[in-house]
Amino acid sequence: MAPPPINDRLRGPDRTKGETVMYSGIVAMALVALSLVVLLYASHRGAAVTTDPLTVLPAQSGWMAQEHALSRFHARWYLASIVFQAFDVEMLFMYPWAVVVIEEGISAVVEMFLFLGALLVAVAWAWREGAFRWA
Repeated sequence: MAPPPINDRLRGPDRTKGETVMYSGIVAMALVALSLVVLLYASHRGAAVTTDPLTVLPAQSGWMAQEHALSRFHARWYLASIVFQAFDVEMLFMYPWAVVVIEEGISAVVEMFLFLGALLVAVAWAWREGAFRWA
């Protein structure tokens, strides 16, 4: 006798049992996720510290802030900060050079003056572009 077709096997009594097992896993995971969210929310509400607005307001050198924290700056401030960061990082290269300049000799001095010349060209470019105008 030949086995029953696949469709007949799926309609058998095991079909409902398999669906129940499959859905019970999904329901269990949803309950675990929901209970975790409720637990985290409850722990946050329980551990939250109420702040006194007079002690937590932002201050700028003792003065109250006059603008919003997300206010925009003029584009020249971004250029000035990039120039500052670039030269600040470039100056970090001078410290190891100062340590080995005696060992390396005159070639290290020539290389440093070439480096400083490149920095001077960058300063001239930034000056020409108006990075140092504040008004």
